[in-house]
Amino acid sequence: MGAGVSTEQYGDIESIVWETKQILEELLAAADLKEGDLLVTGCSSSEIAGHRIGSFSAEDIGKAVVGAILEVIRPKGIFLAAQCCEHLNRALIVEREYALRERLEIVNVRPALKAGGSFATAAYGAMKDPVAVERVQAAAGIDIGSTLIGMHLKAVAVPVRTGIDHIGSAYVVCARTRPKYIGGERAQYC
Repeated sequence: MGAGVSTEQYGDIESIVWETKQILEELLAAADLKEGDLLVTGCSSSEIAGHRIGSFSAEDIGKAVVGAILEVIRPKGIFLAAQCCEHLNRALIVEREYALRERLEIVNVRPALKAGGSFATAAYGAMKDPVAVERVQAAAGIDIGSTLIGMHLKAVAVPVRTGIDHIGSAYVVCARTRPKYIGGERAQYC
């Protein structure tokens, strides 16, 4: 393994799975996502394990978080966009079906533990037909460990507070989006 890659097994994978599912269920309730919508997620396994972001990539943590997310969103027909780490310029791993439907430009890269991160690598392995893209406009998002997903959300992001604000040691921020308000004082909004 390379520098900054964990060879240890994280001690409490069950807690990570439970915390991820709890946070996700609360976000989905607040965001009112529909079939075909996109959820962007950035995740630092290093931060979950109590280390500085990018310093302790943990394959087991990445797989646990991806598995928990996909278990919740797949039955609802919601797509995952897994943000890669900065070494891949925060590219995203999505299902080819979504990329083609949205006419996203597919880029030629595959994530690895220290070039994309454990979360994106796990997503690539868990998706049916994964591809990488550079930009998306997601309807909601989860930022696990200060990975900065805001650039991949639709124009008006609204914070969502959940009852749990950590997965392991990583601070979690969630957001939903809403349409922009346009017009002036005579405009009527829904």
